[in-house]
Amino acid sequence: MSPAKKPALEIEEDSSQEEIATLVCTRLEADGISVVLSGGAAAAIYSENEYESYDLDFIPTGLARRVDRTMEALGFERQRRHWVHPRSPYWVEFPAGPVAVGEEIIFDFAERRSRAGMLRILHPTECVMDRLTWYFHDTDRQCLEQALQVARRHPINLARIERWSAGERPHGAERFQEFRHALEEHRPR
Repeated sequence: MSPAKKPALEIEEDSSQEEIATLVCTRLEADGISVVLSGGAAAAIYSENEYESYDLDFIPTGLARRVDRTMEALGFERQRRHWVHPRSPYWVEFPAGPVAVGEEIIFDFAERRSRAGMLRILHPTECVMDRLTWYFHDTDRQCLEQALQVARRHPINLARIERWSAGERPHGAERFQEFRHALEEHRPR
C-alpha cells in the first residue's frame, strides 16, 4: 500500500455513534445510496451525547435501493428490520422516506466531515422540529428534552419552528409555547 493511501476505517468496539453513522453514510454514498441521519441519533450528536440513542435512523433521499451489500461489507448483520454490528451497541434502521418533520418534507441537509467521511444529517433546526413532532403528537417529554438540548447548543431558526408548529395540529402551537418558555428559562442572560 502506498504511504498516501490510508486503510479504510472500520467499526471497532470504541467507535463513537457519530463515527459509525459517518462510516455508514459514506459507504452507502459510495455505492450510490443517498441517506440522511435523523431521529434520536441526530439529537444525540447535536447534544454532544447528553442524550444517547442506540439506533441510527437513515432515511433515503432518492430512490430506495438495497443496502444489504454495503451493510454486510461494513460487518453488519440483518436482524429483522435492524442492522446490528458485533463490535457496536448501536444498530441501524432505514425508515421509508421522504425525509420529513411532521407534515413538512425536508430537502436541505447538513454535512459533517471527519476522518471517517461525510455524514449527511438534519440541520439543528430540523432536528429540533423532528424531536418536537413526537412531543406535539405523543406528549413524549423525553423528545421535548432532546429538542431543548439541541437548541441550547446550536443556533436554530425559532421563527421557522414557530410557523411550522402552527400547522402541527392539534397541539403544535400550544406545545411550541411550552418549548419556547423552557428554552428561554435556561438561556444565559
